[in-house]
Formats: sequence, structure tokens, C-alpha cells
Amino acid sequence: MPKTLEKARKAIAKKKGPIESLHQYSRDSKRLHRAQVRDEKLEKIASSRKKSDKPYLERTTFFQEAVRQNEGQPLQMDTIQELIKTFVHQHDEELHEMKKTRRPGRPASAKEDLLKVKVDKLQKEYQSGFLLPVLDTEENAALLGRYEGSWSYLTGLQWVRISSAGTVQPSSFPPRGDH
Repeated sequence: MPKTLEKARKAIAKKKGPIESLHQYSRDSKRLHRAQVRDEKLEKIASSRKKSDKPYLERTTFFQEAVRQNEGQPLQMDTIQELIKTFVHQHDEELHEMKKTRRPGRPASAKEDLLKVKVDKLQKEYQSGFLLPVLDTEENAALLGRYEGSWSYLTGLQWVRISSAGTVQPSSFPPRGDH
């Protein structure tokens, strides 16, 4: 959480006394305003980063659960392919329900459009190479089992891209838009 405003407020209060006695266009009030704007900008950047990181955190949690159900043991490639298919098609039922409940001749709702885009994006990624942690080695399965939900922990894991054709390519994390 940004603290620029708190620091500026404290420094001005130490120098001048109560902040309520500042003139509207004084240097100190401008300083407070700049600090507030900076804090708001940093909050906005942090929330957008959280939003963009969320799909990878959800993906890692999904595969972590699969490794935990396998008692921390590495998974076979055919099991991994099935898990990827399950993950890619997890929203299909919800999307089908939304289409079914919509009256004929009506346009799709915004939520339905977003869901459709999400499903299409996951399917395209699976065709070209689905990014996931390595699940077929003992050490990475153990590391994934200890994952607690933080972004920084994910860089310590090994990552691969597995396509629907079965090709496996080592990859780096975080992804840089090269796929």
C-alpha cells in the first residue's frame, strides 16, 4: 500500500502544525495533492497487475490440487493432457446454460461474451502450447505441493508448454507474450 500521502502529511504537520490551516494554493497543499495522486496511480497499477496475474494463479492452484490428489507424486503425460482438457473446458457447461436460458433472437449478454472469449483463448493456447508447471518430475511436484498462492513462488517452479498434439517445450515464467 502506497504511503506517500502519509509521509507528506506527517512532514507538513511536523513543520506547520495542524494541516487544516493550510492555504488552498500553498506549496504544502500542492505537495499533499501530488502525494495523493501518486498513491492513487500506484493503487491503480497494483490492481491492474493483480487482475492480469489472476489467471496464472488460478491455473497453478488447479494443477496443484491435481498433484495433491495424486499424493504429491508426478503425473503421467496422458493424465496431464486430460487435466489440461478439463481446465480448458471448465466453463463450457456454464456457457451452454447461458445460451440455453437466453431468449431466441436476443443478443448475448456481456458476461456470456466474456466467457466465450475466455474459452476461445484457452483453446487457442492449448493448440499452440498450454503453459503449466512441470508435473512429471518428482522435485517439481513436491515444490508445487508446497505452493501457497504467491506470485513470487511461481518463478521457482519449472514450466513447460504442452500442445494438444503432445509436444512439450520448456518455457519460462512469467510468460512474455511470445506465445
